[in-house]
Amino acid sequence: MNKQPSSRIREIMPSGIRRIFDIACANPDGIDLSIGTPDFAVPEAIQEAAKEAIANGHNAYISTRGLPALRSGLTERLKAKNLKFDDLLITSGATGGYYLAILATIAPGDEVLIFDPYFVAYANVVIMCGGIPKFVNTYPDFKLSADAILPHITKKTRAILINNPGNPTGVVYSADELGVVADIAEKYALHVISDEIYDEFVSGDSPFVSMGNLIGDAIVISGFSKTFGITGWRLGHVTGSQKMIDAMATFQQYSYVCANSVAQHAAVAALDVDMSGIVRQYESRRDRVYNALKENFKMRKPGGAFYLFPEAPGGSANDFVNAAIERKVFVIPGAVFSNRDSHFRISIASSENKLDKAAIVLNELATQFS
Repeated sequence: MNKQPSSRIREIMPSGIRRIFDIACANPDGIDLSIGTPDFAVPEAIQEAAKEAIANGHNAYISTRGLPALRSGLTERLKAKNLKFDDLLITSGATGGYYLAILATIAPGDEVLIFDPYFVAYANVVIMCGGIPKFVNTYPDFKLSADAILPHITKKTRAILINNPGNPTGVVYSADELGVVADIAEKYALHVISDEIYDEFVSGDSPFVSMGNLIGDAIVISGFSKTFGITGWRLGHVTGSQKMIDAMATFQQYSYVCANSVAQHAAVAALDVDMSGIVRQYESRRDRVYNALKENFKMRKPGGAFYLFPEAPGGSANDFVNAAIERKVFVIPGAVFSNRDSHFRISIASSENKLDKAAIVLNELATQFS
């Protein structure tokens, strides 16, 4: 008998980001602007803390909820930012936190509102958990509005998903936009899940407001991966109401068990590391690439994260990206993040020299496709 995978795999799309990244890895002489991995070295204090944790024998299972010292320090840090929450959970990356949040908020057949464009995992995780993703169009300016959201709410809607700052757009939502979402969630008794993994990567001209500043029971996801350049360590955290954190902790017991113990010990040291210089460096790169491309590409200047999301000349982002790949500049077609094939994502997590060379190629292609 020919044994097959479960039927749910037919509804899941392999990551389009990873497809381009694999091509980039096979072409090391090219310019890889595909993956969202910080390119700076892990701060020495964090490296040393990780080494000490291993040497001191902190290599075993740890509490499902997280290392007490980390939970305490993180609680203090988040309370200082005026986040409202009852409890927090240390998770296996922000993606792990998101998976637990979806498990805890929806049942099979329930709907989750997702703003399009969106990070690739969002819809697929909802489907993996038996839910139904419903997409709210935010083109062309990627703003949030009640007029766009309300038509998608049904009796099956259980949650609204926010990503702020946004991936792939780099958009930082205003307090007014987030207030619209908060009001709708209150009126229709919906969970709000806010992925804020890029909350430290915000430019000085785009004030950041967390959903945790506005809603006491918002499920706010963030982590250490992007901020400290430790994406491979898989370390995130989630805040929320006691009821929801308890539920997520139960699901974590039977999935990830606990987040990486060595990484958690190192993260205690990370809480005291100042990353503002790196953040300003990424802001400078954003300005550099934006200014280099703005004459030939329509795009909104991003306020956070480390991505730009230009509109592709010629109407097909896939065609444009394929042409860029032929020139060994690796960017991601917008259809990976959207129901539209109109834009493409550039990661600025690369050296200025590579970014400058990539901009030259992209501008030359823009002329050809216009």
